[in-house]
Amino acid sequence: MIYSQPDNETEAEMGRNHRMLKPLLSIPVFYKILIANSLIIFVGATGGTWLATNLNKQPFATPMSLVIFIAIGWLVSIVLNFVVLQVAFRPLIHLGKVMNRVQEGERSLRAPLTGVDPEADQLARTFNMMLEALDEASHQRASQIIKAQEQERKRIARELHDETSQVLTSLLISLAVLEESIGPSEARERITDTRALAHQTLRAIRSLSIDLRPSALDDLGLLPALRWYIKEYQKKCAIEVEFHAFCFNERPPAEMETALYRIVQESLTNTARHANAHKVNITLKEDTGAVYATITDDGHGFDYETLVKTGGQERSIGLAGMQERAVLLDGILAIHSTRGHGTQVEARIPLPSTGEWRRPTTDELAAQEA
Repeated sequence: MIYSQPDNETEAEMGRNHRMLKPLLSIPVFYKILIANSLIIFVGATGGTWLATNLNKQPFATPMSLVIFIAIGWLVSIVLNFVVLQVAFRPLIHLGKVMNRVQEGERSLRAPLTGVDPEADQLARTFNMMLEALDEASHQRASQIIKAQEQERKRIARELHDETSQVLTSLLISLAVLEESIGPSEARERITDTRALAHQTLRAIRSLSIDLRPSALDDLGLLPALRWYIKEYQKKCAIEVEFHAFCFNERPPAEMETALYRIVQESLTNTARHANAHKVNITLKEDTGAVYATITDDGHGFDYETLVKTGGQERSIGLAGMQERAVLLDGILAIHSTRGHGTQVEARIPLPSTGEWRRPTTDELAAQEA
């Protein structure tokens, strides 16, 4: 209590000083330099003229005092110009540093508006508008690319399912009929082997079709599609997967479902290929205006920072794709991994605020409970 009053007085005094200096600091750079040099010339010319006129007439008007006056005037001119230029160009220097950092990759930075120089603030405002426009264009381009990829995946998956699978099924039926009508056991064995190969090809094509774009994701929603994918995943990989979903009462928009599905899919694919894990835990939860996804495995982990800096590898490209899908929906994706301690992928994607969600149908609710 003893020191509160002086501190308040000091802060008030600093505020008044700042308000008094603000009109002066807001003067454009050209006029700051012009005014400062005009004052120097005025004082120097007036003082020098007076000394030269009264030289040897006044006790202190001597040649030495004239030399000292000229030297002091020269030093004052240098110091004053240095100070004025430092103050005047500080916003531009800071703006240049921000531009360099943006050029190095920190695209989220924005130039601050200092209020000291209106011209520098206008330049900073234009620079920020340019960055916003570039980010928006990049965002739209990435979104269009991902949408086009999903549409192409859907088209190829449909063709594989509707055309190629039907052709192989017809081939299997023909081989079965041929096997029944042929006599020698050796020929029957060869036909049986051919049927097995056709069955294997059919299963591979159906698996590829589902990996490209599962029909359950469009028809039933995210949770049934993930449960089906995890079931098939455990058949192919000797990895135990535990899946838990909480508080999902409504079905999210298609873009969010696709992003979450691809994030889980890519995480499980990386676990199977690189982690040498035995168990994976997947948790999806809707809470506080967002959907949270956590994928944790007990594999040997990896150096995430090194992998990101190296780039170019299939794994790093997949991780970058996961990041991009989350960012396009204004979400956040974090990857925590160290060698020998497994990997954890955490994603947070905000829910839309425009009422785009709809309640699932009875069939979709039944499929989610399955």
